[in-house]
Amino acid sequence: MSETIPIDFPEYLDEAVEIWDEISEWWDDRIGDGNEAQDFLIEPTQEKLLDIKPGDKVLDIACGAGRFTRRMADQGARVVAFDHSRNFIRRAKERANGYEDRIDFYVVNAADRSALRSIPDAPFDAAVCTMGLMDMAVITPLVETLPRLLKPNGRFVFSVTHPAFNSNGTRNSMEREFTENGVIENYRISVPSYTEATPYLGVGINGQPRAHRYFHRPTGELLRVFFEQGFVLTGLEEPRFPPKAQEQSSSKMSGEFWWHFPLFLIARLELRNG
Repeated sequence: MSETIPIDFPEYLDEAVEIWDEISEWWDDRIGDGNEAQDFLIEPTQEKLLDIKPGDKVLDIACGAGRFTRRMADQGARVVAFDHSRNFIRRAKERANGYEDRIDFYVVNAADRSALRSIPDAPFDAAVCTMGLMDMAVITPLVETLPRLLKPNGRFVFSVTHPAFNSNGTRNSMEREFTENGVIENYRISVPSYTEATPYLGVGINGQPRAHRYFHRPTGELLRVFFEQGFVLTGLEEPRFPPKAQEQSSSKMSGEFWWHFPLFLIARLELRNG
């Protein structure tokens, strides 16, 4: 049996909240209305895995400024959303004008078991965490509390930067091979370390005023904590940019490199202990 590795870093809890409160408005100004990754990869894949039906109650974890929260409400869901950043929640409420009967926002730290248990309207049909787990210093309290927040057979969908291809210390390169048939471009990723959970500083958007903490967790270790709580994996996606994205691209995000390797990993887990 392989040895489990620590995946929580409580020493960074306060720092993570401080940084996101500082950069949240800048971040929302840049991508609060979406970008290519959200439009083509993250949101359509999450929507497919969530399979929201009108009237579903959904818990949105680490909702940020609430872009995906509003999309779920537009599909007929009744959403309770929370984030540990007060500034993000303030922005989320400002952006959700007209959604008051479909969305409630709260400031909650996902590492606080007591606060999680106090979230109103539980149990939920589904829960989602959009690009948030890799920003959380501590995830075990959330994972251990989710079974109490979901209905039997409830589903949880999350997206993260891909632990293998887009994580701590990975380096991208391209080599040109000159052949008799012309120039062939070969794309490579160097992964210096994958198997250990590691905190590191990075930026999600070029020019961001301050780097924030990421927490690399190998895929197996990330999923293991959910399996231990009675979840089973029922969906796993590594979406790539479709041809339409290249045609419409106004940035390098959907450039050729990311046609060969997945930027994100998106999973659906279902609760089977109820």
